[in-house]
Amino acid sequence: MDQYRLREYMNRQPEAKLRDLVARLIYDEIIALRIAPGAKLNVNQIASSLGISRTPVAEAIAKLTDIGFVVSHPGQSGSYVLDLSLTDMISLYQVRSAIESEAAALAAYSADDAAVRELTVLAEAFHDSVTRRDIRGMKETDMPFHRLVIESCGNPYLLQSYELLLPKLTMYQSSMVEFIGKTGGENNPWMPSVKYNHSSIVSAIRLRMPEMARASMADHVSASLSFTSLSGNGADPFTAVKGK
Repeated sequence: MDQYRLREYMNRQPEAKLRDLVARLIYDEIIALRIAPGAKLNVNQIASSLGISRTPVAEAIAKLTDIGFVVSHPGQSGSYVLDLSLTDMISLYQVRSAIESEAAALAAYSADDAAVRELTVLAEAFHDSVTRRDIRGMKETDMPFHRLVIESCGNPYLLQSYELLLPKLTMYQSSMVEFIGKTGGENNPWMPSVKYNHSSIVSAIRLRMPEMARASMADHVSASLSFTSLSGNGADPFTAVKGK
């Protein structure tokens, strides 16, 4: 992070409060894994690098704590970025599968034609981005696809449940994109599933086949988890992420 990047954020949102811009900047750094999972956030260091006072940085970190991206540890001072591990991802994805699979099934009943068209565009763009190892393209199409499935299901309680998972889920999905882009995905046997699952989900929703939509989403979540598991070549793949 530096003051030039902060200036870009300020130019894009000139009316925004400084604390909100700093929060967004730190959030984006975390999502991009430029701030490592589990890292301690040093208010003085961040303020110095951005050329601003400590107050908006402290307020920004407090805001990120409220949404679950930053945590405190018992017996330790300071604020830390959410940590990642394969064991934690497995637990998270078990819950994710339950929520998103049901959402996909409900979307087969309730998604309107506009949502189906947008899902189709996102699925095709994701497939293309994975093929080209376009990390930015993958990040711009993966999360919006899943979010739209949730929003199209017509059940506000599923959406609320998804929101609770979103901070950590976003980091894990960003990590998976890093693995696809940088760890030789062609040699990973789960690569074809990750590449084509979005299209399978959309097809089931378009055909109004809820059980197929549910199964396709469950397969996708399982394939994503399996792909990530194998990206570590027998070790926890997030160890490398945290060592960046």
